[in-house]
Amino acid sequence: MNLENIRNFCIIAHIDHGKSTLADRMLELTGTVQKRDMKSQLLDSMDLEREKGITIKLAPVRMNYKGHSLNLIDTPGHVDFSYEVSRSLQACEGAILVVDASQGIQAQTLANVYLAINENLKIIPVLNKIDLPAADVPRVSAEIINLLGCDESDILKISAKTGMGVIDVLDSIIERIDAPTGDIGAPSRALIFDSYYDDYRGVILYVRLVDGAIKKGDTIEMMATNANGLALEVGALQPTMKAGVELSTGEIGYIVTNLRTTRDARVGDTVTTKRSHTDSQLPGYKLVKPFVYAGFFPTSNDDYQNLKDAIEKLSLSDSALQFEPENSPVLGFGVRIGFLGLLHMDIIRERLEREYNLDLIVTNPSTDYQVILSTGDEMDIKSASDLPDVSKVKEIREPWIKGEIVVPKEYIGAVIQLVISKRGVQKNLSYIDERALISFEAPLANLLTDFYDQLKSVTSGYGSFNYELDTYRVEDLVRVDFYVAGNIVDSLSVMAHRSESQRLGREVVDKLKEVIPRQNFQVALQAAIGGKFIARADLSAYRKDVTTGLYGGDVSRKKKVLAKQAKGKKRMKRFGKVDIPSEAFTVMLKRD
Repeated sequence: MNLENIRNFCIIAHIDHGKSTLADRMLELTGTVQKRDMKSQLLDSMDLEREKGITIKLAPVRMNYKGHSLNLIDTPGHVDFSYEVSRSLQACEGAILVVDASQGIQAQTLANVYLAINENLKIIPVLNKIDLPAADVPRVSAEIINLLGCDESDILKISAKTGMGVIDVLDSIIERIDAPTGDIGAPSRALIFDSYYDDYRGVILYVRLVDGAIKKGDTIEMMATNANGLALEVGALQPTMKAGVELSTGEIGYIVTNLRTTRDARVGDTVTTKRSHTDSQLPGYKLVKPFVYAGFFPTSNDDYQNLKDAIEKLSLSDSALQFEPENSPVLGFGVRIGFLGLLHMDIIRERLEREYNLDLIVTNPSTDYQVILSTGDEMDIKSASDLPDVSKVKEIREPWIKGEIVVPKEYIGAVIQLVISKRGVQKNLSYIDERALISFEAPLANLLTDFYDQLKSVTSGYGSFNYELDTYRVEDLVRVDFYVAGNIVDSLSVMAHRSESQRLGREVVDKLKEVIPRQNFQVALQAAIGGKFIARADLSAYRKDVTTGLYGGDVSRKKKVLAKQAKGKKRMKRFGKVDIPSEAFTVMLKRD
């Protein structure tokens, strides 16, 4: 197709602002999908996406409208997948910014707008849900004008649900977004903006052809991973796969390869062909590194092999997933998995439980720490139990994030207090009309468990939050260990800042006291740093009244029976085993 008639664009928005619904209406109005095949959130293929109302995996689709070929990429809206969003933005020339007319601009909207501006994309602002009674069009329009510096007339006002104004959006795409540029005669270069593993066909790449062409049957090479493969089929998604002869410059489509894992074809990599080879890689590729880690253990050790197989299958289509076997004296065999963030972790857990019928115990999520030893060597630890002996450690660095919170003005005080309580530092405060944008820095470990829930609580649900990893900083960190009946439980150990360790120790010990059942003997629950105990709680023993069978007579008979019972309890305390329930390993997730 002529380059002049191609438009490549994506839709960016905060979660739940109507991104997938707008994509549905476009597919309907351009006749890409027949009315009888239409269902809501058509591009969201997973049941999980439909239930949660979020896009997890992006999906490209080609529509024909007024003689033009419109390539839409429906991007994920959540912070955990921001690298995927940045790659899909690089594959486009324009972006439709969808803002909910009742909620206004949120943190993720801002983050994605900045990504789009960095890629020099033409942004078309769209105000959605104007048919809702709660819609405040003048206020939200003013916010968009403030943010983008555009005119009131540039903002399209639509209702994606009813289809009102969507035709104007399609016309604006053709008028306002530039046609792609590229050299048809140059060596082949294509950007991978997504890849997934199909059980029957192997790895399928979603690509944007920057220069040259890729034909069916070409030998292809991934420039960052140096993996070679064959292009078994090329074509476009409309929205089902429609095979073609070739993908040429400016087009967005798919390539079915004979590769066996997405680790060979990572997002952001450059694809070239053997017959028309290039040595210049497209910019912006990076290896996505997980920074949230959690141990996954099956409730029954018989399921360990099933868990391992399931994770291996999932990792074929998710190259960001990293895992290694883990063994815990209490929980048995399991797997330690690295994630891009808490939502990513939630999704993987739900998929393992649903798709593979596994019953799982998930330990408290932690982040990774850089440990500098006295010898000068550096090591990365992913769990507190991996920390070497303190006498050998020179310093420990923990990851900090740069965060942004968007809230209505009246909640500023509460939000700043919340940030400070997490050892955070407020950096900046600016206003977008009626809303405040609070920029801050904070240690990632303190935000892992319940920060988002607390933010929603203190802002009555109006606060939205976005973050990116900043640097690793040297802090006074200690490992807090927990003992149950005198035995250390490795899976409960956590890294904490020395100033917070005592409070944390007390909190967890009190929580353990609630979840561990009482025994026939007294059980001590303790928190310790090194050899020093910092908190303790005792689970009192069940008391069996052994004197009930006695009647009258000398008091010495009573004493004798009680002494015998005390002796038995002492012996039981020495040899007795405490069965720790699985809830004990998630106490950190439920702090309040």
